[in-house]
Amino acid sequence: MADTSDQRPLIVLAVLDETRPFLKLATARWAGGKRPVAVRRGPQGIEASVGPIRILTAGMGQANAEASFRAALEVGIPEWVVTGGFTGGLNQELALSDLIWDADPGFPARRWLETSGGRRGSFLCKSTIAVTAVAKSALRRETGADAVEMESGVLRTLCHQRGIPSATFRVISDTAGTDMPLDFNRTTTSDLRLSPWRLVREILLHPGSIPQLIRFQGETSRAAQRLAVELMRLPV
Repeated sequence: MADTSDQRPLIVLAVLDETRPFLKLATARWAGGKRPVAVRRGPQGIEASVGPIRILTAGMGQANAEASFRAALEVGIPEWVVTGGFTGGLNQELALSDLIWDADPGFPARRWLETSGGRRGSFLCKSTIAVTAVAKSALRRETGADAVEMESGVLRTLCHQRGIPSATFRVISDTAGTDMPLDFNRTTTSDLRLSPWRLVREILLHPGSIPQLIRFQGETSRAAQRLAVELMRLPV
């Protein structure tokens, strides 16, 4: 049975590239720069206790996110949840590093969302990465969603089932009109862990992708920093 005494808000991100900039800022403000306390290890990351919040790195994909989140609930039932990270644009109006959000009616931190500089939009939760502009255009036509992601949908469903107020707050890491430099679906294992060997293989098969990969890394780094800065405005 979960220890419901720890009701601090829980911020859920998928991968360490999303978590690191926020964790760095959070520990500087709320922990005096000291290393955060690891509460519990999940399938692909850890839950950290940082001052007034908990930060969960849940892993990529719906199954990993669900398993990590269920483990986090055993530590304590949060007052509210924000699930965030990178998202691929489906709406042509969304640019790199734009923020997009959605929230339950009456979400306690709704004012923060509304003043974040982001726009409210709709998300599609998929089990695979939308790699090409053609694939993104098809998803937009089929669903009308503004952005596509891989974890928030299942996490929000779990929150709804338990009566936990929740919101999605994500940053555009690749736009609707652009192809990713590689098919990243081919660089992960069956449980959606990044495989260095598969990544190297894809690069060797597509050596012309290297300049695009370098640019993409810079773009995602800037997006993660934008997300981290806005998460630091959380009303906690």
